[in-house]
Amino acid sequence: MLRRQFLIGAPLALSACATQEVWAPDNVVSKAVYRGTGPKSLTLYTMLNVGSDNGAHSALLIDASQRVMFDPAGSWEQSRMPERNDVLFGVTPELEQYYVSFHARVTYYVVGHKIEVSPDVAEQAFKKALQVGPVAQANCTRFTSRLLRSLPGFADLPQTWFPDKLNTAFGQLPGVETRVYRENDADDKSIAAREIAAALRTEP
Repeated sequence: MLRRQFLIGAPLALSACATQEVWAPDNVVSKAVYRGTGPKSLTLYTMLNVGSDNGAHSALLIDASQRVMFDPAGSWEQSRMPERNDVLFGVTPELEQYYVSFHARVTYYVVGHKIEVSPDVAEQAFKKALQVGPVAQANCTRFTSRLLRSLPGFADLPQTWFPDKLNTAFGQLPGVETRVYRENDADDKSIAAREIAAALRTEP
């Protein structure tokens, strides 16, 4: 049983950090495409150690002409969201929640910082994510911060290897909405992966 707790912050408002070419076919990607209905946005997800608050991973949900997750060096293997070199397609709100749940456990919690952006900025983020290519292990924040800094309005964010540093800076941007996700699942992520896979098999 997955146990979720969502702590919603004041109106400030995952994946552990393997280089492998992955390129889902056009027909698979086209079938999976999901388009959000709200304002365009970017959501930075950061995994943080419960005891030390040290960061373990960074990922960026991009809600542009379609909803994708830039998950550099990500570790969650699943069958619903086709991948092209660390970009996951078809990120419905439900699958986004499963993504977070996979990473949140007794030893790590997940922070999500969401900020609304113009359609043009969101589309730039989407296109830049597709151009990055597969990211090597431990480089997740390096490439996430580089992508963000290349966007209009985000140039002051730090270029960094450290997820907690990027998390802090992004969380201080004007208009950011912040959520903290905690679960008490075992530290072994393979358990959550099996539970989520089973749940997805039973859903249409």
